[in-house]
Amino acid sequence: MARLGRREVLAGLGSAAALAGIARPAAAQDANFFRIASGPTESSMFQVASLIGQAASSPPGSRDCARGGPCGVPGLIVVNQTTAGSLANIDLVAGGRIDSALCQADLAYWAFHGTGPWARREAVRNLRAIANLYPETLHLVVRRAAGITDVRGLRGKSVAVGERESGTAIAARAVLQAAGLGERDVRPQYVTAAQAVEAMGENKLDAFFLTAGVPSQFIADLAEQLEISILPLNGQAARLRATQPFLVESTIPAGTYRGVGEVPSLSIGIVWIVGEGADDQIVHGLTRALWHPNNRRTLDANAAFGRFLRPESAVDGIGFQLHPGAALYYTESGLLR
Repeated sequence: MARLGRREVLAGLGSAAALAGIARPAAAQDANFFRIASGPTESSMFQVASLIGQAASSPPGSRDCARGGPCGVPGLIVVNQTTAGSLANIDLVAGGRIDSALCQADLAYWAFHGTGPWARREAVRNLRAIANLYPETLHLVVRRAAGITDVRGLRGKSVAVGERESGTAIAARAVLQAAGLGERDVRPQYVTAAQAVEAMGENKLDAFFLTAGVPSQFIADLAEQLEISILPLNGQAARLRATQPFLVESTIPAGTYRGVGEVPSLSIGIVWIVGEGADDQIVHGLTRALWHPNNRRTLDANAAFGRFLRPESAVDGIGFQLHPGAALYYTESGLLR
C-alpha cells in the first residue's frame, strides 16, 4: 500500500494556523454521543468499532486519565452502530446521517475520486480519513467435496459473491475476471455471509467469497461442521493488483480454520472515515484517544484484530485527505512530517 502523499497530508491539515491552537476537549457535564457505523454484528468491523468505542469514550463523571480513568474524549460516549457494511457506511457519512464509519480503503478511495465502481456515480468529495486501522482478507471458501482446486474450477458452480454491489461482490468480480471468468460463467448467489454459510452447511452452495478479518467467525463455525478448503489467490495476485492497487498479498496461517493449511491470499485495509464537516476538536481528541498508550491494553485484549491497530501504519494506504483534526494529531506525534 502506498503511503499518503505530502500534498494529501497538507490538504488534510487545511488551515494549519487555526488548528495549531486546537484545545484538548474539556470535560463535559452532559454526555455527548458519537456514532460509528460498522457492519453486521458478526463482522470484524463491528468488533473493531466496539474496541474504538471502549478506547475513545470517557463518560461524564469519569476519573481523569492520569488517575487511572478512561483515556478517551472527556464527556464523549462512542456508540457502535451495526450496518450492512462498507457501501452503506460511505452513503451514511456522505449524507451526514452518521458521525463516522468504517469501510474498505479501496471503496473509500473510489468514492472520493469518482473512479472504479463509482465512475457512473457522483464522487463523494466530502469524505475524510481518521486512520487506516487493520487489514481484511479475501477468503474464497469451497466445499471440499466439490473438488474445486482453483478459481477456474468455479465455472458452472453455485457461488455466493456477496450482496449486490457490496465490497465483497466487487472483489469477487475482480477475482473471477482475473481467472478469465465472468459472473455468467458461475451460478452467482447474491446473499449475506450468514446466508452463504447456512447454504453451504446444507450442501446448497459450492463456494462463497468473504472479505473479513482473520479469523472470520463465520468460516470458523462452518469448518467445525463441514470439511472446507480455502482457495489460494496468488495466481491472480499480479493481475488483480494492476487494477486494484489497494490489494496486498497476504497469508492465512495454517490452522486458522479447522483442517485448512496455510493459504496465500489478498488483503485490504479498513479505514475510519468522517465527513469533512466533522468537528476538528472532536476528531483530534478521538485520534489522540485511539492511539493513547494507556489504551494499548484495550486494543491488544482483542487478539484477533486489536493487535493490528498500530499508529505507525495509521496513515498508510488511504489515498485521500485526512481530516484536519486527525492530520494535526499525526503531525504532533511525529507520524507525519
